[in-house]
Amino acid sequence: MSQTMAHDVRDYLQTLQQRITAAIESADGTAQFLEDRWQKAPGEPLQGDGVTRILEGGTLMERAGCGFSHVRGPRLPPSATQHRPELAGAPFEAMGVSLVFHPLNPYVPTVHMNVRMIAAGQPGQAPVCWFGGGMDLTPYYGFDEDCVHFHRTCRAALEPFGHDKYPRFKQWCDEYFFNRHRAEPRGIGGIFFDDFAEGGAETGFALMRGVGDAFLDAYLPIVERRRAMPWGEREREHQLYRRGRYVEFNLVWDRGTHFGLQSGGRTESILLSMPPLVRWAYQHQPAPGSPEAELTARFLVPRDWA
Repeated sequence: MSQTMAHDVRDYLQTLQQRITAAIESADGTAQFLEDRWQKAPGEPLQGDGVTRILEGGTLMERAGCGFSHVRGPRLPPSATQHRPELAGAPFEAMGVSLVFHPLNPYVPTVHMNVRMIAAGQPGQAPVCWFGGGMDLTPYYGFDEDCVHFHRTCRAALEPFGHDKYPRFKQWCDEYFFNRHRAEPRGIGGIFFDDFAEGGAETGFALMRGVGDAFLDAYLPIVERRRAMPWGEREREHQLYRRGRYVEFNLVWDRGTHFGLQSGGRTESILLSMPPLVRWAYQHQPAPGSPEAELTARFLVPRDWA
């Protein structure tokens, strides 16, 4: 990867982080993101820097984290070489933006978005560059129009790169964001891609930008439709219980979390995706026919929402 491209990717990611956090601050109206700029100290396994932005206790967002990182390391961790065994142990460079927003109102869904670039190469060989990312929605109460809007926005973002990309990346998302130990999807999906190098680095970078630029259009209209809906203790208890599934996925299955921890990344930034409050209940079952039961029966199943 050329230094020019590395500079362009970094500049885009930092600008994307700023655009998204500014929009969420404006939507929240009361709370602001705290900014934590960090740099890895000499002698640590990773070298690099980043910016972690976190908003807590807002009227809209109970906790919203959005982080940028740019790191270099001497050896790719195992989580990054599952599909590229020839690069096991190779030096690498990685940068990306990752966010998870946990709203206060249970009728507003949690959302995740990530876009990233990784370059690696064995000594004496030209580096290989690939891209990854996507976005997915995790509602606590299901609404058809929200699911349709989210998926159609994702589909439109991928259309310039071929009609095959949305169905392919949607299926990938459905299969990836899945709690296998519970045989249950994390949410209603979206799009996900990894190890993407088709058409070269410029194509991969353009696709990554298309996904990142579509995020606010995919999410904010849903926020505005749901943020004023009244809620009480019942909805709050359900939200906290379902958040437990989110925590389980991020700690047990998520490759991004594993990559960060295995490579010696910054733990506070890696775990910014965690909700501030969560609960587990033994063999909890929602009442048959309730909106809470409808979530798993109608929404937490793979569907062609677009």
